[in-house]
Amino acid sequence: MPALWIAHVTVTDEEAYKKYAAGATVAIAENGGEFIARGGRFVQLEGKERPRNVVARFPDVETAEKCYYSDAYQAALAFAKDASERELMIIETTE
Repeated sequence: MPALWIAHVTVTDEEAYKKYAAGATVAIAENGGEFIARGGRFVQLEGKERPRNVVARFPDVETAEKCYYSDAYQAALAFAKDASERELMIIETTE
């Protein structure tokens, strides 16, 4: 089953986060992921609002998780750790 990688982010250091985004984009593509939403308009109905929301589709949960733990993504993530507050999840779709 396909899986979605869903991130809710508040960026606290734009310059460092740009480095994360560049590296993460490459890592996600290399692992078969494709962005279906990336920082667009949203309506917060419940919970903590995060101004940046990203959704990527992967072939399955295992591939999405492999991407997260890949060397390329972990190298990019090092830039995001002190440059953002974020939540990230992988969820299997019903498709």
